Amino acid sequence: MATELGLELGRRGHEVHLISYASPFRLQGFAERVYFHEVDLSSAYPLLEYFPYSLALAVKQHEVALREELDVLHVHYAIPHATAAFLAREMIKPDRELKVITTLHGTDITLVGQEQSFRSITRFSIEQSDALTAVSTYLKDETFNAFGCTGCEIEVIPNFVDLKTYYPAESTSCRTAFASPGTRVLMHISNFRELKRVPDTIAVLERIRKEIPSVLVLVGDGPTRLEAEEEVRRRGLDDSVQFLGKMDGIGDLLRSADLFLLPSASESFGLAALEAMACGVPVIGSRVGGLPEVVEDGSSGFLLEVGDVDAMAARSLELLTNEKRLSEMRRAAVERAKVFSSEKIVPLYEDLYERVTQR
Repeated sequence: MATELGLELGRRGHEVHLISYASPFRLQGFAERVYFHEVDLSSAYPLLEYFPYSLALAVKQHEVALREELDVLHVHYAIPHATAAFLAREMIKPDRELKVITTLHGTDITLVGQEQSFRSITRFSIEQSDALTAVSTYLKDETFNAFGCTGCEIEVIPNFVDLKTYYPAESTSCRTAFASPGTRVLMHISNFRELKRVPDTIAVLERIRKEIPSVLVLVGDGPTRLEAEEEVRRRGLDDSVQFLGKMDGIGDLLRSADLFLLPSASESFGLAALEAMACGVPVIGSRVGGLPEVVEDGSSGFLLEVGDVDAMAARSLELLTNEKRLSEMRRAAVERAKVFSSEKIVPLYEDLYERVTQR
């Protein structure tokens, strides 16, 4: 989302500098007014066993902010990025005033930030930010519940989708790579972490295949991929599941799907679900975290209890065997996605930048 925001801001006439240890996955080729700065990881300090990335990041943030005369450092995830931004802001004084805005995305609050060894620095970094945003009301509430945050105000600015990139298919021609005519296509896209519960998607497919021809397309990579591949072999579904690995340009992939499966144990927002909906693909997912703020249960998809693969399969079949109902939900998914279009959400960030720099 941070990369997409940078690209959108560049298109809207702002000068944007992206700072990271590697070029962002979605930053492809030249983008006008958008510049990338790589954090130097080549240095070594003999007294330290592990490389101090946070300090190297702070140095790069300070360097870029000073040279390019930045007004705002908008950092994504509280640690280490907000921590480094605090140091960069202090380093740049009194040469210029630099504002720090921190966007909370999920694991920085729900997982890493609540580890005892990181709790105090996470809270400090949040409280030292000039402004805070969260991608969902759920995450905003979770932040207050976990950290309290004295004097914090958190604005909810949801993730967004570019409707020029994610849009419904005009024909079924894009499906032929995955399925023959009459075969339904299920899809899941994630980083294959344990909380994504990828094996549940395989269990759902197995139940659906007993009733209608169907295949499952899995996009992404991560620590549980090998487990998922073994689950496919164990269930004898090798011919019905495709692992595509990490891929860019997933709009075309999503347009080939009938349903998007997201059986996660936790979702702070559900950006993949939103992108699927924009492509006219209803979501079958878990009723957790911020996902109910994105998917309207019974309208743009169905939300079930975590781990209830029987119910997920039943709801999927309810749609896949009723073309009229599926078409209605496809249209509803597209309409719901429009609420989160970049044209509506990016101006909220522009307004925040304006207010923060005027303080």
